[in-house]
Amino acid sequence: MSDGPLVLGIETSCDETGIGIVRGHTLLVDEVASSVEEHARFGGVVPEVASRAHLEAMVPTLERACEKAGVRLSDVDAVAVTSGPGLAGALLVGVAAAKALALGLGKPLYGVNHLAAHVAVDQLEHGPLPEPCLAMLVSGGHSSLLRVEDVTTGVEPLGATIDDAAGEAFDKVARLLGLPFPGGPHIDRAARSGNSVAIDFPRGLTARRDLERHRFDFSFSGLKTAVARWVEARERAGETVDVSDVAASFQEAVCDVLTRKAIDAAVTQGIDDILIGGGVAANSRLRAMAEERAAAKGIRVRVPRPGLCTDNGAMVAALGAELVARGRTPSALDLPADSSQPITTVVA
Repeated sequence: MSDGPLVLGIETSCDETGIGIVRGHTLLVDEVASSVEEHARFGGVVPEVASRAHLEAMVPTLERACEKAGVRLSDVDAVAVTSGPGLAGALLVGVAAAKALALGLGKPLYGVNHLAAHVAVDQLEHGPLPEPCLAMLVSGGHSSLLRVEDVTTGVEPLGATIDDAAGEAFDKVARLLGLPFPGGPHIDRAARSGNSVAIDFPRGLTARRDLERHRFDFSFSGLKTAVARWVEARERAGETVDVSDVAASFQEAVCDVLTRKAIDAAVTQGIDDILIGGGVAANSRLRAMAEERAAAKGIRVRVPRPGLCTDNGAMVAALGAELVARGRTPSALDLPADSSQPITTVVA
C-alpha cells in the first residue's frame, strides 16, 4: 500500500451516490449506488427523485465502503465532497453528509469541483498527472476542454458546450431510436454493427466562421435535431430505420468533433498529453479515435477505465488526497452547495 493521506470522498452531483476511499494514489474502495433505474421511465434524471435516492443510499453505501476498505471513519485524514457543479438538491445531500462527518470526526473538509475531480481520478490508474495536460471532459452535463497546470489550483477553461452536452445528445438520440436510458452504452453497442459513414450528419461549430468565435467550444443541439429529422423523414416515407447505421453515424459525428477540437487545442497550447474523463469517455469509438489522431501528432492519451469515467466517489477522494498532499487550505464548515460552481474554483 502506498503512502499518502487517507481520504474519504463523497459524490452526489447527479444520480450516483458514490463513496470512495483513497490512500495517496491508491484506490482502496469505490462504492456506487445508482438510481438510474428510477429515472429510466422518465427518459432522464429527475432532480427530486435523485435527491431522495441519495438520502436513502448515503449511510448504507458509506458503511459498505468502510467495510470493504477495512478502515474506520476515525482513520481518515480528511473528508472530500463534490460541492458543485451539479443538481442543487443532490449536491446538498452530499455536502450535508460531508459536513456532519468532518465535524463529528474533527477532520478537515474539502468541497471540490466535480470537473476537476474527473481529471484527478486518472492518477489512481496512471500515476501523477503530466503538468501541463489537456483535459477533455465529456459527460451528460459537460463537454469541456481544460488546460491543467496543477489540478489543485490551475485549471483554465479553453472551451465548453454552448448548448447540449455530448452525453445529453447521446441520451436524446437513444430515445429517438427506442433505446434505453442512459443512451451512451446502448448507442455504443448498436453502433458496432452499423456503418459510420451511412449518414453524413453535421459537425457543429466546425465551419470556418464558427471556428473564429468558437474554436474550442462544442455544440450538439443541431446534430441531435438533424438525427431527429432524418428519422422522422424515413418514418413518414414508410421506410425502415436502421438503428445501427443511425447510431454509428451519430456517434462518429460526436467523436469526430470532440477529438478534432481536443487535438487542435493540444497542438495550439503546446501540450503533449491529453486526458479524457467523464461518462462519455467510456465510449469505445471516442477512445479509439482519440488515440489514433493523437498518435499521428505525437500526443499521448490517458483515459481511466470505464468504471472511473462515470461519476464516482473515488474521483472526489483522489482530488481530496492531492489537495491534502499539497497542503491546500480546507473548506469552511459553512461550505455551500453550488450548482454552477465554475471550473476555476477547484476548492470551494
